[in-house]
Amino acid sequence: MDDTTVIVTGSSTGIGNAIATRFASEGANVVTNSRDAARAEAAAEELTDAGGTAIGIGADVRDRDDVQALVDGAVEAFGSLDVMVNNAGHTVVDPALEMDPDDWRRVIDVNLTGVFFGMQAAGQQLVEQGTGGQIVTISSMIGEQGFAQRAPYCASKAGVNNLTRVFATELAEHDIHVNALAPGFVRTDITDQTQDAAGYTDDDVRRRTPLGRFGTMEEIANCVCFLASGDHYVTGAVLRADGGWLANAWGPET
Repeated sequence: MDDTTVIVTGSSTGIGNAIATRFASEGANVVTNSRDAARAEAAAEELTDAGGTAIGIGADVRDRDDVQALVDGAVEAFGSLDVMVNNAGHTVVDPALEMDPDDWRRVIDVNLTGVFFGMQAAGQQLVEQGTGGQIVTISSMIGEQGFAQRAPYCASKAGVNNLTRVFATELAEHDIHVNALAPGFVRTDITDQTQDAAGYTDDDVRRRTPLGRFGTMEEIANCVCFLASGDHYVTGAVLRADGGWLANAWGPET
């Protein structure tokens, strides 16, 4: 991916940072992002210290003007945009009947509206360039299932899946591929927090997952790299990276 320019939203920590690190190792020009500009710049500095090429841009994906500035900043720095990875996300754990409206709105604003803004701004830039491109969004396996106490997250990721299909259909004539990746349980700080709040254990996850383990951030980054390569006949797809969770009709072992 030499000289390919890639934006990864929400890439100061976690899965987003692993994705940005993988792209940098493949020779891409990486734009790291966080709502906090200092965190975005620190993530970029880590990549450059490791021999990569990166800049950090602060932007809140809930703000359309911020997202446009993020895309414009990438083009200004590197001359074009090739790949947009919509990774920024947020979640809360609460019963649906007790969900605070502000918590609902925040999750939907980040996970769904923010993704729409990212797809729209990147899509407009890629169409203008006329050279095709890739848009990849991080969804979730629970966009296809109902998880107790995760109503806005489930709803937002289900929306992301269908939004992916809409943009894929509309942008195909411009040779722009639009796909989503739906991870299962991956060991991150956020996973640990939601796991504690929701009350399930590591063993619960392992028993329910046919591969018998959590996924790694590096494995998710590998999947994103494949979708972002463009060396495939895939668009409008939601690729599951869930260790077989959704394929397992019987659920956990008894």
